[in-house]
Amino acid sequence: MRETKIDIPPVTTNDVDALRDISVQTFTETFAHQNTESDMRKYVSENLSLDQLSKELNSKDSSFYFLKLEGQIAGYLKLNKNEAQTEIKNNYSLEIERIYVKQEFHGKQFGKLLLQKAIDIAKEQGYHYIWLAVWERNLKAIAFYLKHGFVEFDKHTFQLGADLQIDIMMKMNLN
Repeated sequence: MRETKIDIPPVTTNDVDALRDISVQTFTETFAHQNTESDMRKYVSENLSLDQLSKELNSKDSSFYFLKLEGQIAGYLKLNKNEAQTEIKNNYSLEIERIYVKQEFHGKQFGKLLLQKAIDIAKEQGYHYIWLAVWERNLKAIAFYLKHGFVEFDKHTFQLGADLQIDIMMKMNLN
């Protein structure tokens, strides 16, 4: 039996079109059924545009990784450090801003592989903890992070179009 080849390479500025494609696809698959079309359209146009993703790719404090299955992009990860972090801005924490896997690949442990990549990077770079924010209505994601050792520690607001939503902030200590 042939072994399946899975890679998690860094995303480069040359990959911005592919990053936009998977960003829009996975965000829409995950949230369109619980939000209005206008809110989704506004968020995608402002936050997942080629221009915005190019800025994020060029930030020294943000990094992206694709999860590739046999060369096909199945998911991605975005990490932020220092001033790029959306909430906590210190030298001891690393933020997981995005972990998304295409719906067709759900149930294959790809989210777990991307999470482990983030943990490995955080440990290698000497961070004390990693943190993230997840929409309070995304119960599947909350359960996933709790299962993998994250704990809730705060809440913040997230603007999706005209809708002000509540995110649960979760962290995992690495010491």
